[in-house]
Amino acid sequence: MAAIAATGLAFALWANLDMEVARLFYGVSGGFPANGALGHLARTIGRALPFVIAGAMALAFAARRLGLTRLPAPSGRGLAFVVLSLALGPGLLINLALKDHSHRPRPVHLREFGGAMEFRPFYRFDGACGRNCSFASGETSAAVWIVAPAMLAPPPWRAPAVGAALAFGVAVGVLRMAFGHHFLSDVVFAVLLTLLVIVATYRGLRLDKAPRDLR
Repeated sequence: MAAIAATGLAFALWANLDMEVARLFYGVSGGFPANGALGHLARTIGRALPFVIAGAMALAFAARRLGLTRLPAPSGRGLAFVVLSLALGPGLLINLALKDHSHRPRPVHLREFGGAMEFRPFYRFDGACGRNCSFASGETSAAVWIVAPAMLAPPPWRAPAVGAALAFGVAVGVLRMAFGHHFLSDVVFAVLLTLLVIVATYRGLRLDKAPRDLR
């Protein structure tokens, strides 16, 4: 919570930071640089991977419970954790509560970058965007959510898995900015809010107290 409050204060005090970062991406080639075949391929992978992981974990859980395999699988509590954190974080909080009600235009929608709308800071919900707006980044949130299954990894692998998941989430956020679809604050808040939901769900299900075989 302190990190979220500090981030909000920083972006409120440095009101031009979002536009300055967006101009850096736009200024590379007089347009947002990710709008090419490679950028779209990377976006497709980034969008799909969280749901592939969630589906694979559900299938592994079902196969193990049906006696079809002896391969490692999440426990019922572990599966509940990944499903709930995905639904509550990227689903409910970011996409339903924020993106459809923030009314913040995306960078590509602004006059400065060839659009027709005016810039709004993250805390003003009075922009011209109707729905699926810029604040916050849904794809970044879903990518950062991979931290949740990473937290279920065995102890020797847990820290590297969480680090790799965070790096993947940040990379997806940078890609979204390179498309001109999100500001820096959209990405930073998506990361922090998603991590908050993950940690709260983990503790709420008492996985921090559970034996290893219940995770």
